[in-house]
Amino acid sequence: MSSPAVAEIDESAVKTNKVRTDHHLWGTYIILVIIAIIELFSASIQEVNDGDIFRPIVRHGGFILGGLVCMFLIQKLHYRYVYALIPLYVVFSVGLMIAVRFVGSEINGAVRAIRIAGIPVLPAEFMKLAAALGMAWILSRNQMKGARDVTTRGLVYCLLFLFFCAGLLFSQGLSNTIVVMAIGFSMMLVGGMGWKKFGIALAITIVLGGGAIGAKTVLSSEKKLTPEQEMVYTLNKERPEEIGGHGRGSTWMARVKRHFRSDKHLDKFDIDNQQEQLSYIAQAHGGLTGVGIGRSRENARLPLAFSDYIYAIIIEEMGLFVGLGILICYLWILGRSAKLTMRFKQTLPGVLVMGCAFTIVFQALFHMAIVSGVFPVSGQPLPLISKGGISVLATSLAFGVMLSCARHAARTTDTGADQRIDAEMLPENARSENPAMVEE
Repeated sequence: MSSPAVAEIDESAVKTNKVRTDHHLWGTYIILVIIAIIELFSASIQEVNDGDIFRPIVRHGGFILGGLVCMFLIQKLHYRYVYALIPLYVVFSVGLMIAVRFVGSEINGAVRAIRIAGIPVLPAEFMKLAAALGMAWILSRNQMKGARDVTTRGLVYCLLFLFFCAGLLFSQGLSNTIVVMAIGFSMMLVGGMGWKKFGIALAITIVLGGGAIGAKTVLSSEKKLTPEQEMVYTLNKERPEEIGGHGRGSTWMARVKRHFRSDKHLDKFDIDNQQEQLSYIAQAHGGLTGVGIGRSRENARLPLAFSDYIYAIIIEEMGLFVGLGILICYLWILGRSAKLTMRFKQTLPGVLVMGCAFTIVFQALFHMAIVSGVFPVSGQPLPLISKGGISVLATSLAFGVMLSCARHAARTTDTGADQRIDAEMLPENARSENPAMVEE
């Protein structure tokens, strides 16, 4: 995708356009950051070295501060600049995904990280947002005039781009691939794709996805597992002697099969299921009101308590009520984004806002479903709260884009002059009436 030129406009006219601050998005961001600072300090006990108990939280706080600065700067920019920079961001993310294949390091049984200036970077966190922004870029340029639908060319471009993003993530893990596909198809609906084209896209995806998983399952390799890989597979409830020599698809199928066993509740606690069992024990220990901040019993025993299972520690210390409150915070982001989208006059700000919201909320729901036992075991951080600086930065970028659109985009309640100015700021090929708009 080539970067479009930003339309030339009268700067004096820009000043007449309304500027807003969305307190709902700012409020949920601040609430999640406060919870992250409190709970990550307790959940990071396994990472304390040389008695420096503050090192993990100071490191995470640095990333939160960096993310806050990025978010503040982005929300100051008009979203037309975000649109112009999307191709560059996609290329950057794709470049990292390709680089990790050659110089990456293993995390949890797959090559996922690359070190930049000594900091481990997980390109998948950038790639999920890149998929959402890229879909917004395509959908805003391919609206069918006079109908609530996208063009056939738009359907083809959406599928090609979505499959490309999913293909890059597929080798690293199935959960990220599923999240990206969910984001993509949700954006097709928000972007006005008709049901016929949506059904075609879904059918093609099911066929290709089933084939890809099947190929990944039967794929064989003579590579012998390293001691680190054997330990990872054991922690993930997989027996190394059964997994070694097979494709990662065998791992996924084994996890799903074990998760849906009818007698799963009869399993005794052992090395093969300790992650899952300790997560359940932590949540049961917390009950409705929790045992108190900093009084977790399982944070020293539960593997990855500071990232993939931090929601269990939150419930143990703060209780089910706070856990449900956090769930409501994420759903509030989605609801607020949907309300904004229905008020925007143009397609572009709507698909940008919803794409970023889907990226944050779907990832959060996936994390909570895994920790609570609804989904099979997999690795997915809780946005803004789990340890992982790159995830924090990517989430903050998403919030910045949403705030930029909320701050600058014209709404149906604005005057005709404001709506005209907003449209004229955009490149001509990105001007189209929002298919999700509701007149007030």
